[in-house]
Amino acid sequence: MPPTERLYYSDSHLIEFEALVIDKSERVSGWTAVTLDRTAFYPTGGGQPSDTGTLNGARVLECIDAEDDGVLHVVQGRAPEIGASVKGRVDWARRLDHIQQHTGQHILSQALVSLFNAPTRGFRVMAESCEIDVELTNPGDEVIERAVELANNVIWEDRQITINTATREEAARLPLRKESSREGELRLIEIEGFDLTPCGGTHAYRTGEVGLIAVRSWERAKGLTRIEFVAGGRALADYRRANKTARTVAGLFSAGRDDAAKLTSHMLEENKELHRRIRTLAEVAARVEANELLATVSPNPSGIQVISRIFESRDAESLKHLAQALISHSSTIALLASREQEAARLVFARSADTDGDMSALMREACATIDGRGGGKADMAQGGGRNVERLREALESAVKGLE
Repeated sequence: MPPTERLYYSDSHLIEFEALVIDKSERVSGWTAVTLDRTAFYPTGGGQPSDTGTLNGARVLECIDAEDDGVLHVVQGRAPEIGASVKGRVDWARRLDHIQQHTGQHILSQALVSLFNAPTRGFRVMAESCEIDVELTNPGDEVIERAVELANNVIWEDRQITINTATREEAARLPLRKESSREGELRLIEIEGFDLTPCGGTHAYRTGEVGLIAVRSWERAKGLTRIEFVAGGRALADYRRANKTARTVAGLFSAGRDDAAKLTSHMLEENKELHRRIRTLAEVAARVEANELLATVSPNPSGIQVISRIFESRDAESLKHLAQALISHSSTIALLASREQEAARLVFARSADTDGDMSALMREACATIDGRGGGKADMAQGGGRNVERLREALESAVKGLE
C-alpha cells in the first residue's frame, strides 16, 4: 500500500481536500480508522496533537501517524468504504491554534539558544498552554523575559517562514538549531534570518501570524528548566483570565488593578500578625479554662487529677492548647474530645511527673470510634467517624488509667 501523501507538509493552511479511501480498520474504541491516499489532516506527533474535522460529513476524532502505513483517520459513526472518494475538511480554529503554538515554540526556542545557548529538549502542546524543557543553567524571571522579548520582536517583525527539503548530507552542512533522527529527506522550517529547524509540524506563513508569546510560569524539572507558555489566541485568552482575576481582586480593595498586588501583600502581613495575636489569646484563654476545669475535680486515689471532657465542634488545635494548659500543672492527665455530626477528635496528654501511655490509650479509643490515631507516651491525637461511641471511648480511657 503506498504511503499517504501529506498535504500539510507543503501548505499548513490547506483545510479542504479530496482523496480516495485506500484502507480501513476497526479500533479498540469501536470506531473505524480510515487511510487515505492523501490528507491535509495532521496526526499526533512531535508534541503537537492531531487535527480534527470531517470526512464526507463524518466526524474525524483523531489522526494517528502509522508512519509507512500512512495516516489513520479515526471516524465517528459510519466510515466510507475502501475505494470511495471523500471530501475532507480540517477544523480551522484548532489548526490555527496549533500553528500559533508550534511556530511560537520554534521562535521561543531559538531565542533561548541565541541569548543563552540553551537548547530545547522537549515540547508539549496541552489543552490550555504549552511546555518546553530547556537546558537553561541559570533560570530566572529576568532571563526568561529577555528571551520572550526577543521572541516577540521577531513575531512583530512579521518575518517570512519557508519550507525547504534537504538530504541528510545537505542538512549536515546547514546551521540547524537541532539535529533530526529521521532517515531520508528532511523537511526544514526556516524563519527568515533567525531559525532553521527540521520539523514535520504545521507552521505559519509569517511570524506575525503567531501574534504574541507570553510565559505563564517556569520551574526546575528533571535537571532542565520547564517553561509554560501560550501564543496567539491562547495568549489573549490567558490575558483576559488574568485581567479579570486582577480586577476582581482590586475590586475587593476598591482600588485600581495595578495596586492589587501591593494591597494583597499588605493584607497578608496583617493577617499573619492577627493570627499571631489570636494564638497568644487562645493560649491565655486555655490557661484560664484549664484552671476552671481543675477546680471542678478532685485527685483520684493515686493523687492524679484526671480531666475528661467532651466538647461540641471544637477543632483539634483548640483541644491541644487546652490539653497543654492542663498538663502544665503537676499530676494531671487530660482526656479531651470534640464531636461534630460526622467526626470526633481526641487529644490525650499527661504532665511530665505522671505515668501512663497516652499513645496506647489513644489507639484503644480510636478503635472504639472506628478511627485511628497515635503519638507519644505523653501526648497523642486521633479521631474517628463513630461519634455515637465517643463517650464510651472516653470512659474506657479513664478506666484504663486505674
